[in-house]
Amino acid sequence: MTKRRHLPALAATAVLATAACSDDEPPAETDADGLVIDEFPRGETLYTTGTAWGPPGDFNPVTAGGVTGLNGLGYEYLFLYDVEEQALTPWLAESGTWTGEREFELKLRAGIDWSDGESFTADDVAYTFELGKTDGVPFAGVWDWLEAVEVVDELTLRFTFTEARHQEWDNFLYTNEIVPKHVFEAYAPEEVLTGALGPDPVVTGPYRVHSFDETRIAWVKRDGWWATEALGLDVRPRFIVDLVTPSNADILNMLIEGRLDLANNFMPGVADFISGDPALTTYYDKPPFMAPANTAMLIPNTTRKPLDDPEFRRAMAFAVSPGQIVDAVYGGMVTEAHPTGLLPVWERYYDAGIVEEDGFVFEPSQAVALLGAAGYKDEDGDGFVENLDGEPFSLRLIVPTGWTDWEDAARSIASDLVDAGINVTAESVDAADVDAARAGGDFDLLVNNDSRLTNSPWSHFRYLFQLPVADAQLTGNYSRWENEDAWELTQELSTVASDDPRYMEIIAELERFALRDLPAIPVWYNGAWSQASNAVWTGWPTADDGAVYASAWDEMWGFGAVRMLTGITPVELRRKETGPRRHPKGGAGPLSSPRSLRTRSRRSGRSRRRVRWTAGPLRRGSRAGRR
Repeated sequence: MTKRRHLPALAATAVLATAACSDDEPPAETDADGLVIDEFPRGETLYTTGTAWGPPGDFNPVTAGGVTGLNGLGYEYLFLYDVEEQALTPWLAESGTWTGEREFELKLRAGIDWSDGESFTADDVAYTFELGKTDGVPFAGVWDWLEAVEVVDELTLRFTFTEARHQEWDNFLYTNEIVPKHVFEAYAPEEVLTGALGPDPVVTGPYRVHSFDETRIAWVKRDGWWATEALGLDVRPRFIVDLVTPSNADILNMLIEGRLDLANNFMPGVADFISGDPALTTYYDKPPFMAPANTAMLIPNTTRKPLDDPEFRRAMAFAVSPGQIVDAVYGGMVTEAHPTGLLPVWERYYDAGIVEEDGFVFEPSQAVALLGAAGYKDEDGDGFVENLDGEPFSLRLIVPTGWTDWEDAARSIASDLVDAGINVTAESVDAADVDAARAGGDFDLLVNNDSRLTNSPWSHFRYLFQLPVADAQLTGNYSRWENEDAWELTQELSTVASDDPRYMEIIAELERFALRDLPAIPVWYNGAWSQASNAVWTGWPTADDGAVYASAWDEMWGFGAVRMLTGITPVELRRKETGPRRHPKGGAGPLSSPRSLRTRSRRSGRSRRRVRWTAGPLRRGSRAGRR
């Protein structure tokens, strides 16, 4: 049986299911967001946005169609990763143990069922891994070092490796969801990559698909989620409705009016709205407000002169002012990156001695001195240095059009480099063109932040040094820098357990390579954008309780974001105002309760005064927002 993508037909079916009525019935009354009034009771529904900029794709977890919550609310992982503790937490698995130098035994929880009533067993896990033998499956690389998967019994598996990559294996366990064998085995392996599953996936998670259309996807709570009995966890919202991201002004107003609960968007000026009624919650209650989630880095194409020269790149590092970007572009919502690029969660690995010897800070005079010492001089007097052959050159720094913060950051970086005598122009181009240029090496300079929060610094160094350089670089080493020694160390790091003394030694050696080679120049830490309203739901995760960030980004489910859904609690809704509730910071107009606001404005046609907030178009905080 061959599956094909028929999204319009599926979407039409979902819309009919959502707002069905007979020919004799009037159309269902909808609110300003296109939702049937009372279909999603406000006190039982969590409204989110910031992860989708278009209608849901296909519902195939293997091809990552981009459906918010598909992997996390629906399909689940063997383990979750505790960011604060830096440790794996059993989830679908009960335990995992290295029983030999290259042998790992995995035990699954008993009593887990798929949403169609079939039992979740070791066969499902083994089948999921076997899918990786098909070219094009995102996790196919695991078979470069995984030799065999053996089903020992219904709940036990034994994995045998040609090379025991401890760090890489831990990463795999919380980033790859398990699929049901009895559903997927109906398709040939190649069909799993080319086909689209229907909108009612068979899952183990706490939610199933309720409906979807061009503007949103709705999830509804399932009965019998295994974690309720096994772990005492119960997700609180009955419905989760993820909206296709509207404009930033709409998002802000929806939050402060209580029509939206969680926004995972870059939203400058959020400091003005974390007090008031209802207050907004951010991870920190003061700048930078957002937890660091990835490192934004200036990427030089090292196949082009003079960017192929580490000394030239070092001069660039001294020329760029991260503080200017933090303050002027982000208003303190982000922080400067450490010279190694390692995230703050890995602070214990920073080697102060190496940073003192080989690190860099913003010091324009040092940048000029380094350029001169390396032989880059302005012989023609135009204000810009020539390359070592005495030829003038100019460089383009590209970022995606519409990513307003990155556009401003690129202009700041280019201005700093020009001040140091390096001829650089910042340009905004279509996001797809940036992706293509980055993959194919057709660029001079760009900004990228694919080095993100994971279980291990190993992922950061893989991002910097991954070899061999391919025609299309898709997962890292976009600078195309070739250092065999650094890549060999990175591969060794993946095999070493975190409690092995050699682990720290390798990280220190790799930090030295990163600072001396500078295949990428760390500039700032991009935030895990997250603003939550306390109008309808409260108890959002914050730094004070050490919980995972309040985010619906895909990878955050593997970090335990599902626990957020078990920790928030509903606030009693008021149908009548007990007194005027004003916008924070003196904004105009009283606010009604969230429920009455949604229905009254639709029925009476009364206009609502809106907060004026024009910081430019938003970009999402998941895939696009971190590129």
